[in-house]
Amino acid sequence: MVRLAHRLRSWPLHLFLLLCAAATIFPLVNILAMSLSSSRAIIAGEVTLLPVEFNVMAYERLFRDGQLLVALKNTVFITLIGTLLHMIATTPAAYSLAKRRLKGRAVFTFMVLFSMLFGTGLIPLFLLVKQLHLINTFWAIWLPGLVSAYNLFVMKSFFEGLPPELEESATIDGASDLTLFFRLTLPLSKAILAAISLFYAVALWNTYANALYFISRSELLPVTVKLYQMLQTPLDALIGGGDSSLYIQPEGLKAAAIIITVAPILAVYPFLQKHFVKGVLIGSVKG
Repeated sequence: MVRLAHRLRSWPLHLFLLLCAAATIFPLVNILAMSLSSSRAIIAGEVTLLPVEFNVMAYERLFRDGQLLVALKNTVFITLIGTLLHMIATTPAAYSLAKRRLKGRAVFTFMVLFSMLFGTGLIPLFLLVKQLHLINTFWAIWLPGLVSAYNLFVMKSFFEGLPPELEESATIDGASDLTLFFRLTLPLSKAILAAISLFYAVALWNTYANALYFISRSELLPVTVKLYQMLQTPLDALIGGGDSSLYIQPEGLKAAAIIITVAPILAVYPFLQKHFVKGVLIGSVKG
């Protein structure tokens, strides 16, 4: 009876969460259905949750010349290597700032916080990237903002929440700082490492501004910029010798572009969800 009464009291919350989930999922399902529907159905407004007059012409148009495949390969490379570089830079910095014995800890923390509150602007950033000869290289995407102040503070809070007795006992046994970091702290930090890695991976996968500003060579563009360029010429969507029945509605192309962009992240997220939620909660609550 107690369990039944508890379920009856909690059903409004479950209903609210169900409505929130439906409101989140509906736009994505609608976009997917639109990308697989005919132009006539899209223009007539007949597409809701299921494709109408199923076809994959929008995807064929986007992948037809092979440029999008090159852009996808660039984006995968940017995301994988960039995430690794970001984590290599962020994790030791957060671990160091979490230790009270670090000399100048308050100064370094203030410097990171200052960079979080005040930006340099686009023109100084462009001049710096140009002087470093990073134009038309992937380093122009990786190096600016190599360490996210927000991610650094979340990870720092997590490290501060680890029991200090563990390090004290390891230090008594003769463990050095590197040993403490690699053999003790990192194995206990899988949750926060997965969460921050996902943050960086999503940001790099969706990178747009830096690629647009610093990369002009078509063979180096990521998928976001390449899709933007392709969608700027909707009249080029005529295929099949100008047959109007084969015209692809620009909304269909945009829907297919959205699915291509978000699908890889959606495929990876379920495998990291457990660590993602746990890492963010621990890193924020402990702080």
